[in-house]
Amino acid sequence: MSPVDGESDVAQTIEQPATAVSALPNRIILMNQLHDVIIIGAGPSGSIAAANLVKRGYKPLILERALFPRFSIGESLLPHCMEFIEEAGLVEAVHAQADEKGFQFKNGAVFNYGEQHSTFDFTDKFSPGPGTTYQVRRANFDKLLADEAEKAGVEIRYQQEIVNADFAGAQPELTVREHANGGEYTIRARFVLDASGFGRVLPRLLDLEAPSNFPVRQAIFTHVEDRIRSEDFDRNKILVTVHPSNRSVWYWTIPFGDGRASLGVVAEQAYFDTIPGSPEEKLRQIVGEAPSLARHLRDAVYDTPCQVITGYSANVKSLIGPGYALLGNAGEFLDPVFSSGVTVAMKSASLAAAVLDRQLRGETVDWEQEFCIPLKQGVSTFRTYVETWYDASFQDVIFHENKTPEIKRMISSILAGYAWDQNNPYVAHSRRRLEALVSVCRAA
Repeated sequence: MSPVDGESDVAQTIEQPATAVSALPNRIILMNQLHDVIIIGAGPSGSIAAANLVKRGYKPLILERALFPRFSIGESLLPHCMEFIEEAGLVEAVHAQADEKGFQFKNGAVFNYGEQHSTFDFTDKFSPGPGTTYQVRRANFDKLLADEAEKAGVEIRYQQEIVNADFAGAQPELTVREHANGGEYTIRARFVLDASGFGRVLPRLLDLEAPSNFPVRQAIFTHVEDRIRSEDFDRNKILVTVHPSNRSVWYWTIPFGDGRASLGVVAEQAYFDTIPGSPEEKLRQIVGEAPSLARHLRDAVYDTPCQVITGYSANVKSLIGPGYALLGNAGEFLDPVFSSGVTVAMKSASLAAAVLDRQLRGETVDWEQEFCIPLKQGVSTFRTYVETWYDASFQDVIFHENKTPEIKRMISSILAGYAWDQNNPYVAHSRRRLEALVSVCRAA
């Protein structure tokens, strides 16, 4: 098949005559439509998957519950993300609009614990690939990706909520509620990708939810006018601060390009329960307990209501099923500590688009071997470092004073998102290698 004007004959939406009964009291509208691919959610994984499918000759349909722009966390991208954005054909637009959208150039991470500081430069890493990226307000970033995907040929319908999903028939069938008028319609596809993020549409509707093995943690966060004037503060890096007396409590400070920053604190819910007051009062008090962070933010203006997320870690029984696959946070979310969520989401979108293209062209594919297992390899690597962050053993590595340069480059690669690079020993044998490294650091 040769694509014409970016499409091929597999890209055509097949529309049967609609049966409309909008006069009924509940304003149900039935539309018998068959699409090649329906994607639930227009966030990064949805836009990346859709743009990749357009490049392969399809015209996917994205159904998005919200109206963009809309707020989301996950604001500090990792350099590995840039490879997926480039693969989807969207990287030039991101670079071109970075200043206009307030994106902050990012080249690394700084960790602080008491008087200890540790800096990782992502351009000095073991794995090949970009070493820089951006820190972004997700409202602007997600809309940019969605808009560019739309320009490339993706159809996006906003304010569309999936209220039912039926995968028992010949084609998956979704029931969609339109927020603008309250009407409902059914729509069919040859395949459905769930990129709904924390909305986790198909896991909820298909009873796919599974408990996470992480403790119930809570995040309190906001955006501030940071007014940071400290000479030792690097706006090109995310700042991760460890609480001086409770190493399982940590803070993120993510500067944007316009003098504002995302500020949050993460701890187990029981810890927050011991602190009285509103979410903002809790956040201010906990920030005040970390002297270096309090110094950076001493003039900050808290001008945005604080938000709270509790029990954010999530898992599912399976990432795939007959007629669907789960992308990004719709499948599994670990923890925000290393900003891995968007990277995992984009990786899943890249893998899924490649497998789905082959399937729709009539080839035999194995979703478990070609999608689930490769995706989980990187997720498992991130899990190793998240778990050991909270038991403080990885923190001992981070703050070790005499780091071996080559090992530091390997760790820097993981922090930069390259958790699938099997040439990196701290990826290929992450648990064993890290345990040995922790022993050396603690002995020293």
